[in-house]
Amino acid sequence: MSKYDGLYIFTGVAKDEALDKQVEKALAEITRLDGKVIDTVNLGRKTFAHPMHKKDSGVYVKVRFEIDPSKISVLTNRYHLTGDVFRVQFLVVDERREAILAKQAKARKAREEAREAAKAAAAAEQNTNAEPAAAEAEA
Repeated sequence: MSKYDGLYIFTGVAKDEALDKQVEKALAEITRLDGKVIDTVNLGRKTFAHPMHKKDSGVYVKVRFEIDPSKISVLTNRYHLTGDVFRVQFLVVDERREAILAKQAKARKAREEAREAAKAAAAAEQNTNAEPAAAEAEA
């Protein structure tokens, strides 16, 4: 089983209920082929750079899933037959790259927290130094 990111484009969807049904139908094809859906993100409606098949916009949905690599071509062919999915693109998820990105994000977060703590400590020190100076000015 390999992890994949799938980008689905649905056109002609006017209501959220209809979109949800189409997405569920597309995800059912993954589970029908013994795959497992991990995450789904609705990226919203976007306008195409140029009209395709008399359509000028579509709703983009990003799906991360696991499936046997030999079944990707079968999955793509199923989407061409059903007609619910306007376009679909699959990319293999590189586990090493994902681990490196997660490590970098964790380090970035730690640096930001340290920076915020340093700012808070500097502000607290400045307030304690300002109080004796104010007391001397009043006397």
